[in-house]
Amino acid sequence: MQALALACVSFVLSGATQDAAAVPRDPLATLRTEAERIAGLVECRGTRAFLAATNALPAVEPRTVLYDAKAREAVTPEQHTRLATAEQARFQPTEYGPEFYYTTRYGSPLAYARALEVLGRAVGPATDALSGKRILDFGYGGIGHLRMLASLGCDVVGVDVDSLLHAYYQPEDQGEVASASSGKPGRLALVHGRWPAEAAAKAAVGDGYDLVLSKNVLKQGYVRPAQEVDPRLLVDLGVPPEAFLAEVARILKPGGHLLIYNLCPAPKPDRYLPWAYGESPFTRAELQGAGFELLAFDVEDHAAARELGFALGWEQQGMDLEGDLFAWYTLARRKG
Repeated sequence: MQALALACVSFVLSGATQDAAAVPRDPLATLRTEAERIAGLVECRGTRAFLAATNALPAVEPRTVLYDAKAREAVTPEQHTRLATAEQARFQPTEYGPEFYYTTRYGSPLAYARALEVLGRAVGPATDALSGKRILDFGYGGIGHLRMLASLGCDVVGVDVDSLLHAYYQPEDQGEVASASSGKPGRLALVHGRWPAEAAAKAAVGDGYDLVLSKNVLKQGYVRPAQEVDPRLLVDLGVPPEAFLAEVARILKPGGHLLIYNLCPAPKPDRYLPWAYGESPFTRAELQGAGFELLAFDVEDHAAARELGFALGWEQQGMDLEGDLFAWYTLARRKG
């Protein structure tokens, strides 16, 4: 995610932080079951193809990462060798089971299905809005949905600042991804850094995108909180909001889409939770000023999010779907 301490937030993608040890040990079977449950909630060709792509996901073995549990920071072996001896001692080999590959700390990658359905319905349910597209996910959080999109022939790039993701995912996780349906293979790349503020991340991301997607990262509470909060719980864009939007517009093709989709818990009366405010962090005027046509702005999607949560079993994990799950989305199209 795009905040240095966002992993500490208790409500992220699936409504509750996932303890890797508590996730079922057969992640592929779980994902395929979830896809079957969600299938009845979607109607768009692209979303249906996305769900079917669970059948092509590979099994993975456990991996060991050098991790500092107290600081919630990870390093690669190469980075570890460059540290002073005292610093090296902070990082201990920590094993992550195969389920972590797909769920990381943020739950099922199939939670993306609703966001993709929003795009598909705007483009037209009969049109495949995903296959073969070039897609950037800002704050990707986990590789599962990226692999599924790449298996649809997409050229997919995920960007994130989370050091654990950088240390856990390997070069062999990237590159060409075989088609899920005997079609054209896709490509997957992961970029570690703050985009677009850091030159290296900006260069690695490139341009020419059909879709810039952000889920549970570009929240009003994270980017423009209404109260002063611990900066570690916020999303630091690294540039002013106007500059961020200008860069999004620059890397999108004419007619390309920006989709912001956020799941949130209920606000608390006694303390300000930045992650509970999922409206767009950008105003209508800022989006339009950057050259976007607004197709939807801060649309409440609570009912659909709760249907998704029920299909994914979040209620069985202790979530109050009616009282503690809310959603908003904003969809904009770059003018030609």
